[in-house]
Amino acid sequence: MTANNKYHIKATDKSILEKWYRLLVLGRTLDERAPNYLKQSIGWSYHAPYAGHDGIQLAIGQVFEKNKDFLFPYYRDMLTNLSAGMTATEIILNGISKATDPSSGGRHMSNHFAKPEWNIQNVSSCTGNHALHAVGVARAIKKYGSDGVSICSMGDSAASEGYVYEAVNGASREQLPVIFVFQDNGYGISVPKKEQTANRKVANNFSGFKNLKIFFCNGKDVFDSMNVMTEAKEYVKTTGNPAIVHANCVRIHSHSNSDRHELYRDENERNYVAAYDPVAKFRRLLLRYGRFTQKELEDIDNETKEIVLKAHKEAMSAPDPEPSSVFNFVIPEPYPALKYPDGTHNFNGKPKKLIEALNETLKAEFRHNPDTFIWGQDIANKEKGGIFNVTKGMQKEFGKERVFNAPIAEDFIVGTANGMSRFNDKIRIVVEGAEFADYFWPAMEQLVDTSHDYWRSNGKFSPNITIRLASGGYIGGGLYHSQTIEGALTTFPGIRVVYPSFADDAAGLLRSSIRSRGTTVFLEPKALYNDPRAAAPIPEDFEVPFGKARVRMEGDDLAMITYGNTTIFCLEAAERLRKEKDVTVRVLDLRSLNPLDEETILETVRKTGKVMVVHEDKVFGGFGGEIVALITAKAFEYLDGPVIRVGSLFTPVGFNKILEKTILPDTEKIYTAAAELLKY
Repeated sequence: MTANNKYHIKATDKSILEKWYRLLVLGRTLDERAPNYLKQSIGWSYHAPYAGHDGIQLAIGQVFEKNKDFLFPYYRDMLTNLSAGMTATEIILNGISKATDPSSGGRHMSNHFAKPEWNIQNVSSCTGNHALHAVGVARAIKKYGSDGVSICSMGDSAASEGYVYEAVNGASREQLPVIFVFQDNGYGISVPKKEQTANRKVANNFSGFKNLKIFFCNGKDVFDSMNVMTEAKEYVKTTGNPAIVHANCVRIHSHSNSDRHELYRDENERNYVAAYDPVAKFRRLLLRYGRFTQKELEDIDNETKEIVLKAHKEAMSAPDPEPSSVFNFVIPEPYPALKYPDGTHNFNGKPKKLIEALNETLKAEFRHNPDTFIWGQDIANKEKGGIFNVTKGMQKEFGKERVFNAPIAEDFIVGTANGMSRFNDKIRIVVEGAEFADYFWPAMEQLVDTSHDYWRSNGKFSPNITIRLASGGYIGGGLYHSQTIEGALTTFPGIRVVYPSFADDAAGLLRSSIRSRGTTVFLEPKALYNDPRAAAPIPEDFEVPFGKARVRMEGDDLAMITYGNTTIFCLEAAERLRKEKDVTVRVLDLRSLNPLDEETILETVRKTGKVMVVHEDKVFGGFGGEIVALITAKAFEYLDGPVIRVGSLFTPVGFNKILEKTILPDTEKIYTAAAELLKY
């Protein structure tokens, strides 16, 4: 029997029909009960009713095989999750945000159902961004020869998002086993479909994609949905290519419990969609064809009410999250770096340039862990390794499956890294997030999502990613080629941000980043790639722990706290101060911004009494403001003068060398500021 006629009312086994009916009734009972929890101030403050999507959601859950497939549901997928195996109790635990909610322990919004231990993924509220994660894990499924598929479900309006386009494009180009399900109910909140999409059927927007097959079904009809989802999965597993299933649904109720659809849907339309209730239709079919009696169905209805009542009691008695638990699972414990616990060494070998340190460390880590991958823009063309050749020779040694180019789509690069890391915790991924840090902004949504994945999943999923970004100016690059963005990056809990100044620290921090669980943004001062001033001897397997600053020069009269490009300038200014003013300066290279070495910063303040904070970024809004705040809060009594900040002007970085020099800090500006501070 082919997939097209496998399921129909006459031939389907009665036990299967009963299973489906029980799921349909259970889901609808919970869907209709959910708003009552909010009315009683118990919880479920966000609920997106799925009524009208019953056929396709039942089918998605039925074709999903736990611990083999990966399922990425969206916030309207209550029945999808029930059909996939979650219980009524688990659904209510999520709805009322209990500590034992398997989705997130009450940390994520209600109606965001998940069970990561079954591969039902915890996804964010950002519409459609999980499509990239689904593609990433499909890449791993293909790479590791798994028997599963990736299934990504979303509303039709989510397909308006750029990263959904990028996800479908990437899956098509790489020929990945992923099924995108568009549940088309005609609306995006109150916005009708005609104002969302160029084609009446949103799937047709993707009709020109190579290697992609599009299926259409009636998402209100159980049998049509089951047949098409089964056929789509067989197609994906057989060919390895992606598919779209476009399911025509209706939305019987409002978008959510904060929406009033009577304000934009007239009574005729509301009555029309209610008349197409999929559960009522399925019930009529069961009776019309004599598969069940009225009494049998009523018994199931009554049993379902008891199941929901029992689930309600179990969920209500479950514990609430403890206030102190907010600090759990913000970021995983890092690689311990026990070999060099303070991140320093006495190795006297031949100095290596910073770019050599990065290239050699990447290669060493790829040899160390065969489950390490790297991709990005322009990083794997024969002997070329990116615009700066940091990855030169890597594809030649490690092959195209581990080292490959990505489209010029920064959110695709980061989003698929998040997804691929979901396949197995042993996987480590390095991405060149953008050719220049200035171009990273399209990926910021993916970084934000990644930053709270570990916390949001209550420790059940850690995206193990190192994001490399060539940062800063001093190369005459101008706009989009000369900015440094750590001031924005360090505002997000859940990611590490490191910024080395010398080759040895670059090697040690990169090694710790790749070996650690969690996400690290690795900012590389590109002006120092080949600068002999940043060269340093590097011991084999050198490690630098996170949150450990390094004293680059000792002194008692003044402190310069710095990182990145300006560390070199601070050392030059400090040497000039020693020669010209007989002043000794302690130059503290932070290396790690998040986590931050508070202890050594405060020790430096106590030792010198006069402090400068120097960085390449703008003074206004720059990361230095956090250091100043820390010092004034915890070491104010040790200060013998104001804490001075030196950084860029509050302007973009100009292209002309004269403009760039005027805007960016340098040795002379640091020296002048230090001389003024020493007068106190």
